Amino acid sequence: MTTALPDRDGSDAVDTLDRREGPYGEVVLRRRGEHFEIIANGCFLMDTADGRSERLLVQAALDALGATAGPAVLIGGLGVGFSLAHAAAEPRWGRIAVVEREGAVIDWHREGPLAAVSAGALADPRVRVLHTDLLEYLAAEGECYDALCLDIDNGPDWTVTDSNSALYGPRGLARLQQRLRPGGVLAVWSAQPSTAFEEALRTAGFSDVRTQEIPVARGVPDVVHLARRPA
Repeated sequence: MTTALPDRDGSDAVDTLDRREGPYGEVVLRRRGEHFEIIANGCFLMDTADGRSERLLVQAALDALGATAGPAVLIGGLGVGFSLAHAAAEPRWGRIAVVEREGAVIDWHREGPLAAVSAGALADPRVRVLHTDLLEYLAAEGECYDALCLDIDNGPDWTVTDSNSALYGPRGLARLQQRLRPGGVLAVWSAQPSTAFEEALRTAGFSDVRTQEIPVARGVPDVVHLARRPA
């Protein structure tokens, strides 16, 4: 059963399709007109209105890898599925892992309305879905990747939960670097540029630090922060 709410500007009704209480708080799937939205603890995370920046997150990492054969990528955050779908549509990726801590989000892709957005990517034999918290996954010993593509927050300066801030500090960046193969690429999505995060990446020993902007209809552009583990 869905709950219809008035839209902010009165143009579309907002339907709450599912609402669950998880270990990190409440997570909600809503439909606004023809698009879906994910809300976590009352904070808007993402929607299906425009997936350009989420696709760029993966594409920019792949482009930066150059001629690397069959690279492996870890996507941090399944979200609405744009990044995973884009990765699965690219035959160059040899292995694709996606970490998602919210079981509800995984369910919405496996059996719910977001399955159409991820476009069958979860059935791709290269894809492995890891139901765990990204920080916990990184803290444990494990496999390394050629690219880490992270989209678990609205950016390094705007985290969904307070504990996520550790990911963007010295210890978190060190763990990210340890999970990258030499010459591997880190890509981090953000709703706004962060010069402080760029400096943190350099301080942590990353090279080739740069930021790609993606214009949006209103406000500051979305960005993808890129950096490389030295070879």
